[in-house]
Amino acid sequence: MRASLIFPTPRDDHAVLLLHGLSSTPVELRYLSRALAEEGITTHAPTLDGYSAGMGHAPMGQWIDAALAEFDALAARHEHVSVCGLSMGATLAAAVAQQRPNVRALLLLSITLNYDGWAIPWYRFLLDAVYFTPWRSRYRYREHTPYGVRNEALREKIARAMQRGDISEVGPAFITMPAIHEASRLAEAVNRKLNCIGADCLIIHAIDDETSSPHNARLVAASIKAPFLRTIWLDDSYHMIASDNEREVVARECTLFLRESAASSASCATPTPVVSRALARRLRQLSAVARKP
Repeated sequence: MRASLIFPTPRDDHAVLLLHGLSSTPVELRYLSRALAEEGITTHAPTLDGYSAGMGHAPMGQWIDAALAEFDALAARHEHVSVCGLSMGATLAAAVAQQRPNVRALLLLSITLNYDGWAIPWYRFLLDAVYFTPWRSRYRYREHTPYGVRNEALREKIARAMQRGDISEVGPAFITMPAIHEASRLAEAVNRKLNCIGADCLIIHAIDDETSSPHNARLVAASIKAPFLRTIWLDDSYHMIASDNEREVVARECTLFLRESAASSASCATPTPVVSRALARRLRQLSAVARKP
C-alpha cells in the first residue's frame, strides 16, 4: 500500500524531499516533516517502489530512479528543492545529489555507507556472501535492542511493535537479505562518487550511533565538494536521530541550515563550516576521565 507524507505550505518556493530508511516508511520522518512545514517549507516523504516497506524488492538502481523521479516532480513545481535522508535514506539522498546538480541543499541524517556501529553483529561481513547461496530467500535480519533509540520509553514502545512483527515508527522488525545486499551496493556506488556532490550539505550524526559509526559522517565531510558544509554531532541519541531524544535539535538544525543555505546563495556569500559543540563537550569529558589517577 502506497502512503506518503505531504505537508504543503502557503509559501511554496522551497520543498524538501524526505527519504526514509531501508524497508521502512515515511512515518519515521513525521516529526521532521511537520517541523519543516511549520517553518513554511513544503515537505514530501514518499514511499518508493522496491525500497519502502510493503513495496516489494528491486535492485538499488531502481531505488535511485524512483527517488530521482520524485525529485524531478518537485522541481517542476518549486523554485528550490532540497533532499534529506535518514540512515540508508541519507545514502539514497546523496545518490540523488550526485545526479542532480540543482539540489538546493543536502541534509544527511545518520548516513550509512557501512554498517559498522557498535551493535552490528560480528557476522555482518558474511551476509554479502550469504546472498549468493540458497539462504538468500530464507534469511532475514531481525532488529534488536536498542532499536536505534536511546530513549527508553520509546524503545519499549518499539519493542512491543517489533514483537508483533509490525512496522514501528523507526522501521520494520525484519529486513530481508535482498534488501541488505542492494543497500550495500548502493553504499558502495555512492562512496565512489562522493566528490561529485556539490550542493550545500548538513551532516548530523550521533557520536554513539550503534548502526553506522561516526566514521561514515567524517568520510562524507572529507570527500564532498560542498560550498557550505556543516557537521552536527549529537551526544544523547543513537541511530534514529529524527525520533530519539534530540529530535528537536535535528529539526531546528535542519531548518536553520536551509535558511542559511538559501541566504548564502542569494548573497553569494561563503559561510564558515561549523562543527557543533556536542563533540567538543564529549571530548572534554573523556579527557577529564583520562586524567584522573
